[in-house]
Amino acid sequence: MSTTVTLTGRIGGVPELKFGQSGKAVATFSVVTDRRQLNRQTNEWESTGTTWWRCVAFGELAENLCETFADKGAAVIAFGRVEEETWNDKQTGQKRSAMKVVVEEIGPSLKYATAKVTKASRGGAQGGGNGGGGRPQQNANSGGWGGAPQTSGQGGWGGSQQGGWGSAEEAPF
Repeated sequence: MSTTVTLTGRIGGVPELKFGQSGKAVATFSVVTDRRQLNRQTNEWESTGTTWWRCVAFGELAENLCETFADKGAAVIAFGRVEEETWNDKQTGQKRSAMKVVVEEIGPSLKYATAKVTKASRGGAQGGGNGGGGRPQQNANSGGWGGAPQTSGQGGWGGSQQGGWGSAEEAPF
């Protein structure tokens, strides 16, 4: 059984990208989390409860992560599952273990920064013939997802029942 976690912190070092024998990308990196508290005596901010999390990501996520977070210190939000890995120490033969986070989603924190998101150019296995996102492409002239062209007062959220995803239909997501 694994535990899911959401980490809000900073990339602790430059992520390292490697490829396994099957050609699958593997990124290893760390995320440091802490709490900032004001020391009332010195009137300065201090870090408390600092934890370093060993993280790993696979596949296209690993490649996109390494391209996006090329430097340490970037503020991130990561979601994944905590797993224990065990091994035998080569020198002593003793059984050892450590915790790691297998990251399933990661992105920049927008609390103190901005980001411009662009679609990755790699052709993945997701989605059908509609751009790989699994969601239908919206025509620029349509009033929503494949509805009639939208004019003032039609479609959109809560508009008329003509075109788009007004009150007659559910939103497409």
